[in-house]
Amino acid sequence: MRFAVTKVCGGGGGKARLGALHIGTGGGIETPALLLSTRKGLPAFVSCDLLASLPLPDSLLLHVCPTHFMEGPPLKTISSIGGLHRMLGLPDHILIAAAGDSIESLPACEATNKFGASFETPSGRRLVKPSDYMELISCMKPNLWASLADEVPAWVTEKRNKISVDRTLRWLDACIALDPDSGTNTLGVVVGGSSIEQRKLCAAEVSKRNVSGFWIGGFGFGESIEERCNLLNAVTDCLPPEKPRLVSRLGLPEEVLEGVAAGIDLFDSTYIYQLTMGGFALIFPVDMVEREMQNGVFNNSGPDYSKINLRATTYRKDTSRLVDSCSCFTCQNHTRAYLNHLLNVHEMLAQILLEIHNTHHYLRFFRSIREAIKVGEFDLFRQQFVENRRAHIAAAVL
Repeated sequence: MRFAVTKVCGGGGGKARLGALHIGTGGGIETPALLLSTRKGLPAFVSCDLLASLPLPDSLLLHVCPTHFMEGPPLKTISSIGGLHRMLGLPDHILIAAAGDSIESLPACEATNKFGASFETPSGRRLVKPSDYMELISCMKPNLWASLADEVPAWVTEKRNKISVDRTLRWLDACIALDPDSGTNTLGVVVGGSSIEQRKLCAAEVSKRNVSGFWIGGFGFGESIEERCNLLNAVTDCLPPEKPRLVSRLGLPEEVLEGVAAGIDLFDSTYIYQLTMGGFALIFPVDMVEREMQNGVFNNSGPDYSKINLRATTYRKDTSRLVDSCSCFTCQNHTRAYLNHLLNVHEMLAQILLEIHNTHHYLRFFRSIREAIKVGEFDLFRQQFVENRRAHIAAAVL
């Protein structure tokens, strides 16, 4: 794995950065980028053949959860097939593994102990030890994998934060010791709850290990917006700039922009899955950088609401596309009225078409972020995006 920062945007200590991630012999993937969430290796409603219709190479990054495979094919079977790439039929995709997610493998810190991390899964609560975890990794053969971690919510005590850091560092050392490659494909996990001191300590200690990058965990567990911003900046200040940083569970557009501003390169999120399950379609403008600049302000007079609920009766006779400028399969072939019908008769095709569009749309959003960094206008892009969203929300309330 090779990673290089190609541009840093923002005056006065700005951290938003453009990078290139190279894994294997394929071409590089520009960052900031999104990891598509999966269930047992594939997006929930997108099959292998449909993956090819998503924007490339942006859609090559997939987050896989090893604990999903604790129930299913025996690990020896996965290994004898040749790992997940061959089992899933995705030889060119980049699989990045981490123990937990926000769909089917939720961290259960109250049941975690010194022996391993606990997760709430569809088959019940499971305790995963470092040796168990590394057996999963060795059989799955992902391109990159995050070490086992003890993630805690924001409301725990300082003592519990310290324990989580100590356990995470100990498990990182155990995982590297069990890894035949000695950690060259490892992402060291940074935890510490809502404690800036423990976050800094964990980041500094993980940086001393032989890891390829960093997985910043423990977010989305009750911290406030102000806390999150301070924690992100405190962590990234302690990490070496030449290695990639990945953060989990920051999925909303505003959260992504906040992460990019703090110097994050990769984002793992179930936002698209949650939108799709709720019957929502993303429609917010994503081509702001391509619009003409007038007096230093983006000319963005179009609508700025972020999503629509296609279950609503108002779309029953709406024959327009989801987004006129979108080139995805859904927008090119179907209408809002058809999607409303599919949702209301509980056809799974609704989720398939929605996930295709939402994924396509969100990958375009990340592309716009990269374009803003390239032209040195990320701060303005972020400011205008957030202000327009707030203005629409205020208008909707009134």
